[in-house]
Amino acid sequence: MTLPPGTEVLRYAAFTADPAGGNPAGVVPDATGLDDDTQLAVAAELGYSETAFLTARGPRTFAARYFSPLAEVPFCGHATIASAVALAERIGPGPLLFETKAGPVPVEVAADAEGRPVATLTSVEPAVEPVSDADVAEALAALDWSADDLDETLPPRIAYAGARHLVLAAATRKRLSELAYDFDRLARLMTRLDLTTLQLVHRISDTVFHVRDPFPVGGVVEDPATGAAAAAFGAYLSELEGLGQAVLTLHQGEDMGRPGVLRVELREGERRVRVSGAAVRIPDPQG
Repeated sequence: MTLPPGTEVLRYAAFTADPAGGNPAGVVPDATGLDDDTQLAVAAELGYSETAFLTARGPRTFAARYFSPLAEVPFCGHATIASAVALAERIGPGPLLFETKAGPVPVEVAADAEGRPVATLTSVEPAVEPVSDADVAEALAALDWSADDLDETLPPRIAYAGARHLVLAAATRKRLSELAYDFDRLARLMTRLDLTTLQLVHRISDTVFHVRDPFPVGGVVEDPATGAAAAAFGAYLSELEGLGQAVLTLHQGEDMGRPGVLRVELREGERRVRVSGAAVRIPDPQG
């Protein structure tokens, strides 16, 4: 692919400290001069679930756009975490502001106890809405799940915190681990409902969950660690269970061999959700 001279395409894994774990993201630190077709082509060539394209608007403010291999999405959590860490490694830790198509997303980068950079994004204003029984039935049919596979304590909802996700809770860890679905059928339903992923969850405790995210509308069978869905799920759980101050731990990617950990923080009196995670540079293929 021919890119303007000096254009960098970086690779990071988000929600992990291991380049072989978490969710890989492309990061273009300076997308000045790249049109939509070029950005989509870069994302398709990388093949990751998303690539972030950044354009500086100020010393620590950046316009951010996100492309999957098939289309642009309004917001992507793991590519935001990856981009924030990539920027912090260049301009230092501290606050950043990403101007996304979903709205402004503040991000703070700080070092953890081991000196590794950890980024925390604050979502846009979230929303949770009901989903029809017919649409739930269609989603279950595409997943090859039955109604008996669902956890009745966590009812289906569509949740939003920058992108829309259908939350479905599996009653057992085994049901969640056996993910084999009709790609085209699920993609059609998701396109009709304007969904980015399905947020499939299984509850381990009050605050610990295993999650998986089919992403056929992006041309990806499954997303290994999904920050936007984690934020949406935090909003869902807050509304459903009336949580005030709480920290959730989401384990994602284990069934794909790319384990990652997402920290979701809810604060008393605040609707916006914070999602935190580490990120690490993936070595270039040529070494």
